[in-house]
Amino acid sequence: ARSMPGFVDFKHFAAEDGERVSLVTFADADSQTAWREHVEHRSAQAAGRNRFYAEYSIQVGTCRTAHQFTIGD
Repeated sequence: ARSMPGFVDFKHFAAEDGERVSLVTFADADSQTAWREHVEHRSAQAAGRNRFYAEYSIQVGTCRTAHQFTIGD
């Protein structure tokens, strides 16, 4: 994802019970779709299903509003 045009950020979180969440942010829907359809990413998705995951879910959302605070602002 990091090498794709429109990539913004990647974060990964793991809970003590083994559940994991990865957040991949793109600048726009077209960039996210290009990553989803990229041939190497499709291959990685298949490997994940075949070798690593018994189940997973994917959620794609649109940010309507974002706020940020920095000390000193």
